Amino acid sequence: MRRFDKRVALGIALIGLICLVWLGATGGLIWSTLDDAGRTILKNTLGERIMLLLLMWAVSLIAVGSALRFLVSYFMTAPARLAEEAQVLLGTDVKRQLVPTGSIENRRLADLFNQLVQQREALRDEMDARVQEAARNTEQEKNRLAALMSELTKSVVVCNLDGRILLYNNRARMQFRALSQAPGVAGGGELIGLGRSVYGVFDRKLVMHALENIQHRLQRGASAPSAQFITTTQTGQLLRAQMAPVRSVQSADEAAQMTGFVLMLDNITREFEAQSRQDHILHTLTERSRAALGNMQAALEVLEYPDLEPDMHERLLAVLREETEGLGTRLRELKSSALDSTVLRWPLEDMLGADLVAAAIRRIEALGGLAVVATEVDDSLWLKVESFSLLQALSYLAERLRQECVINTVQLRLSMGTGRAQLDLCWIPSAAKLTDKVVPGWEHDPMRSGGEDTSLTIQDVVERHGGAFWFEREAETGTVFFRFLLPLAAPQEQLETSSVVRNESRPEYYDFDLFQASAQSRSLEDSKLSELSFTVFDTETTGLDPANGDEIIQIAAVRIVNGKLLRHENFDQLVDPKRNIPAITIPIHGITPEMVRGQPTIDKVLPAFHQFAQDTVLVAHNAAFDMRCLQVKEKVTGMVFDHPVMDTLLLSAVVHPNQESHRLEAITERFNINILGRHTALGDAMATAEVFMRLIPLLAERGIHTLGQAREAAQKTYYARLKY
Repeated sequence: MRRFDKRVALGIALIGLICLVWLGATGGLIWSTLDDAGRTILKNTLGERIMLLLLMWAVSLIAVGSALRFLVSYFMTAPARLAEEAQVLLGTDVKRQLVPTGSIENRRLADLFNQLVQQREALRDEMDARVQEAARNTEQEKNRLAALMSELTKSVVVCNLDGRILLYNNRARMQFRALSQAPGVAGGGELIGLGRSVYGVFDRKLVMHALENIQHRLQRGASAPSAQFITTTQTGQLLRAQMAPVRSVQSADEAAQMTGFVLMLDNITREFEAQSRQDHILHTLTERSRAALGNMQAALEVLEYPDLEPDMHERLLAVLREETEGLGTRLRELKSSALDSTVLRWPLEDMLGADLVAAAIRRIEALGGLAVVATEVDDSLWLKVESFSLLQALSYLAERLRQECVINTVQLRLSMGTGRAQLDLCWIPSAAKLTDKVVPGWEHDPMRSGGEDTSLTIQDVVERHGGAFWFEREAETGTVFFRFLLPLAAPQEQLETSSVVRNESRPEYYDFDLFQASAQSRSLEDSKLSELSFTVFDTETTGLDPANGDEIIQIAAVRIVNGKLLRHENFDQLVDPKRNIPAITIPIHGITPEMVRGQPTIDKVLPAFHQFAQDTVLVAHNAAFDMRCLQVKEKVTGMVFDHPVMDTLLLSAVVHPNQESHRLEAITERFNINILGRHTALGDAMATAEVFMRLIPLLAERGIHTLGQAREAAQKTYYARLKY
């Protein structure tokens, strides 16, 4: 859509008016010099041709308009565009050459700009090299900390005193994913993220109470105060949290101040349930055993009577047998519960089964004298194991096979059994040794491998895993094997959006600049754009008329916090529209009916998206359409999106009023932004976020710093008239 140039219309009107006045004045002079006869002749001559004169006047205006439009474009619009494009180069880090247009002088000016840009880029490169060299040590320390936190197996979340998350690691991300009520939709992204409030998961009063305890102990001079508490989440999970303070850098003459806190989290739901079951069984055993012992004591006393009748004797013996059997059953239940508790207390870690097999091969071959072959390994199995003792067990068995059964090759197999994984150590028995007579009983011997003794036995390792172990022979092939039954772990999730999201660097799960943020005491309208958090989103739909039945089929979003685009904290979900997708639209968005079939419906997706966008400003390109798509679903979902909204289309028109196009493709080309996945919701949301971040400093150059100023300026643009 091309904006109408009011200057051309005003110029045409002015020239037309001048011509009309000039013709009127000229006619008046001519009229004053004529006598009555001449005036009559002139009146008769021109009176019948006045319409022709007016038509010629109008035609002359069209010609004047065309010329004027060309001149405005050549001498006025081209310099204005050049100024806007130069402003982009000045206010952003865009690197590109300006295209000379307009007059000769304007073209020369564009060439000069290009030369200046080249000089600036050369200076920038030199300065960047110097800054990178100076900051290398600082960056190394920062990366070490980031690596440490990212790879920790403990869930760690760091917050400022407002409860805003500054850092979290992978384990915390997985923990919160499990706590999410909509794991298939938001994947926990609505609960955890940089800048989000931790009070979305934890009770604010509980956290504040723990903070007060720590601050009180700090004031009393405690060197390492901490606090612990247990809380329940909305999904009913039990979390045990240990809190420690984050203190400011302490100078020699002042005391360190608490600037935030660290939370180390454990999900103790399963442990608590197992303990509760064990307590229940123990309580039941105690109460019922007391009654059983009373019955047995009474029966024994009666059985001592010498003249007891045979029928009574049999009934009493039946009572003794029944009570004895009941005691045995309850003791077995208690033993099983105790075993489960032992397994829970022992630290088992998630491990890909193929990795365990590879490690076992390296460990056994390092002993020498044995070749190891992996066969029939299921690459998709995730195990929950204590890998050190398990590898010790496999090495011990392999070495003992080599020594006592004259074996020089063993095989490792990993497959899925009935609720457990089956890990087999196989070999072909040597004719010189009768394996069946040598092998049985090894599981009870202390293990010795590589010259090192251990007090553990194979049976101990098996009990740690709550599994099973036996020796078996395959009748068809003659292969014999030891089989371990091992517990399974949930497969680790893979990010479906990895193809769109850049992953060449470590995910940004930390932003220590947020330590400086405080509770917003001002309204959002008065808040600076550079300080607000934004959710940049996009929707794909079945058509362009949401008010008359077109439905959302995909919605995606990314967040901007503290001026940084958090690429890995995204929301990307297909939606089942429960209606057909017009074939004409499929080549545009690439979403077929098969892709959305079975996906969550809009009443499941929008609540999760609403929580994802909580406490942020919504941003979209041509936001009027996307917001209309959300608003028509308010009655169905109960979700009202009353967030402040920013539109990059309108903001572009504010910053660059002389550009011919404000389509997303044109703006991204102007800012030298590559779009990955155009017309996919996540691809467009990413591109819009990049555009928005470049618009903020350009708005600031025009004196637009706050959300209210930006919204007011946007509403004055021509494109604000768009309605859906």
